[in-house]
Amino acid sequence: MRRFIANLVMSMGLVMSMGLVAAPALAEELNIYSSRHYPSDEILFGKFKEQTGIEVKLLQGKAPELVERIRNEGANSPADIFITTDAANLWRAQDAGLFQPVTSDRLKAAIPAQFHEPSGLWYAFATRARVLVYSKERVKPGDLSTYEALTGPAWKGRIVSRSSGNEYVQSMTAGLIAHWGEDKTEAWAKGIVANFARPPQGGDTDQIKAVAAGAADVAIVNHYYFARLAASDKPEDKAIVEKVALFFPDQDGFGTHTNVSGAGVLAHAPHKDAAIKFLDYLASPEAQAIFAEANNEFPILDGVAPASVVQQFGPFKRDGLPIAKLGENNAAAVKLLDRAGWQ
Repeated sequence: MRRFIANLVMSMGLVMSMGLVAAPALAEELNIYSSRHYPSDEILFGKFKEQTGIEVKLLQGKAPELVERIRNEGANSPADIFITTDAANLWRAQDAGLFQPVTSDRLKAAIPAQFHEPSGLWYAFATRARVLVYSKERVKPGDLSTYEALTGPAWKGRIVSRSSGNEYVQSMTAGLIAHWGEDKTEAWAKGIVANFARPPQGGDTDQIKAVAAGAADVAIVNHYYFARLAASDKPEDKAIVEKVALFFPDQDGFGTHTNVSGAGVLAHAPHKDAAIKFLDYLASPEAQAIFAEANNEFPILDGVAPASVVQQFGPFKRDGLPIAKLGENNAAAVKLLDRAGWQ
């Protein structure tokens, strides 16, 4: 009996090696490492699975930690996609050699050149504007104009912002370096520091609250933080919004600084085809509408409207700078902010 079983097992192995017996089909999957923590993303993953049958497995964390994890995992990494906010984080992953170039007809048609790495290492799928939120009581819209004007003596002790350790501040500074060069940008950073109402602390919502509370008159923030408050039904949020308003700076110049959320296929992606399908899905009208409605970001795709609360802000001129420049200038921006004393 033992010899019969051994011979049977050997025969089955031979038949399978000849392709005469099909191995059981494995369900297709996609492993995503994400530093985004928005409810909209769960909706995106669910819709993607509905359309493709591909199971999404998600690992979340902070962008620097995920970049380091992918680097350490190397060729053994299970990750197919890295998705994150801010061009600085995309650049760090790119600089570490973590992405592979990909393209498709949909990506070519949907994503403007400004919003992807030239060789296709990563693509942006939503944008965010770095705006000014000001006190309705103490500031008139006509008092505001450009980022540069905030360094004037009239704004002494009136401005709040996040710390220089935050990617949003670094990327905005990197963009100004691209426009102005390092010397003028450093002078600007020193001027902003000199006009701070308090040392940098907290997130963007904290800056808006500081203006509403009278601790400052102008906050430099991403637009969707204001949009969240404006869309909220909470009485405390409504009270904040009644006291402040939003302004798009540099409309007569290079335009309001714009940053992104984006993603790329990882160099050792075990499910490359599924990963490209996912990027294609993110560039679809359905996914773009989810980005817009669920997180109040601006969609990349032409013809997809922003969320209704964002539409209330009106049209604006955005900076046309290639987003890749924000990453290329990140290291210089970090050093410059340190020299300027931006804590």
